[in-house]
Amino acid sequence: MKTLVKPAVVADVPKPQGCTNLKLRQLMRRVAQHYDAELAKMGLKTTQYSLLSHVVKLGPIRAVDLAGVIRMSTSTLSRNLQPLIASGWIEVNAGDDARSRLISATPAGQAKRTEAQRKWRIAQEGINQTLGAERVMALHALIDESLELLSPGSEEEEES
Repeated sequence: MKTLVKPAVVADVPKPQGCTNLKLRQLMRRVAQHYDAELAKMGLKTTQYSLLSHVVKLGPIRAVDLAGVIRMSTSTLSRNLQPLIASGWIEVNAGDDARSRLISATPAGQAKRTEAQRKWRIAQEGINQTLGAERVMALHALIDESLELLSPGSEEEEES
């Protein structure tokens, strides 16, 4: 007599629906709009504020070093610096040798960054209030964990 073997019952495990990339882009656009609205009151875009902040903290700094820190190509960095230079917030001066240039914030740039920090804080507090502190902390933890898992070499580290 032949015995029939029933297949194992697999619990219905929910599977993600939709495109993760699309969802993250939608969230990023909404968050960026919130920050952009505050920083626009200072005449800055978020990318300009971030660049100005890095130069204030790290300057005087060579373009290649700044590009490395902010993970941007030197040509993109050069293009993004132009409005800040034109506004008088950043300057590029001769470096240690004839070929090198050092990027630094002017006194006006340092003052602009200080003013813009207030708007940045208002934007951050608005996000915290809208989403709730617990949700923001959970989001930060999930992002940090995801970045770690998606970092190059994370698979190799787990196997060791």
